[in-house]
Amino acid sequence: MFSDPQRAALDRTLAACRGDARIEALLGAGSLVTGGFDAQSDLDFVVVVRADSHAALLGGAKAFAAGLGPLVSAFTGEHVGEPRLLICLYGPPLVHVDLKFVTAADLDGAMERPRVLWARDPAAMERRVATLSLKPGNHEAQWFEDRAWMWLHYSATKLLRGELFEALAALDFFREMVLGPMLRRNAGERARGLRRIEGLAGARDKLVPTVAGYDRAALERAWRATVALYLELRAGDPPPLPAAHMPQALLDFIDRGA
Repeated sequence: MFSDPQRAALDRTLAACRGDARIEALLGAGSLVTGGFDAQSDLDFVVVVRADSHAALLGGAKAFAAGLGPLVSAFTGEHVGEPRLLICLYGPPLVHVDLKFVTAADLDGAMERPRVLWARDPAAMERRVATLSLKPGNHEAQWFEDRAWMWLHYSATKLLRGELFEALAALDFFREMVLGPMLRRNAGERARGLRRIEGLAGARDKLVPTVAGYDRAALERAWRATVALYLELRAGDPPPLPAAHMPQALLDFIDRGA
């Protein structure tokens, strides 16, 4: 299951957790739980820390990470709204390891049930994991509708202004945040952005027209294909409160400026 570098990183992390009295358990998350784990996968670890030691261990997270092997770089996860997360790159050979430091009480709210890799009290941790309150992995249709037209308008303004790199980035963002998750959701799968989206039947053919290079005409075609695909995906699961005047107001906006 694990490549040699991944196995070495796992073994070092397990040894460090066992040797640190502040740590209660090491859990696996991400593709270790959801499937599809391979030699290119990140190692997503949840480090369960005693409540009275959490602040100190979190404050020394980089030092803890540096003790796990040859650390190339590490930074915290504020950009994804998770300051308890330390994102680490080890090597060579290179291995990406995520370390999320939480208490047992903080485990509720995960999108998937983690896997117990090691625990001081295995039975108690297995019970805790089995009774976790999980949050849904997919947004409701209204979540997409409330955001889609604003994001599409933003990308249109960049296109019309000639900020083509900004327009490209905005369409990429929309594909990641809206189209990929909606394709997954409509297929009855858990949303994971665009991860392994090529494996979802029909997704590639639907998404390719929304991709453009650095070219004004190609970008406009991709923008219109993005609007059309959103409407197609929305049709299968319409929101209770569709945005007023859309999509016509947005299409008129870009037609006037084109």
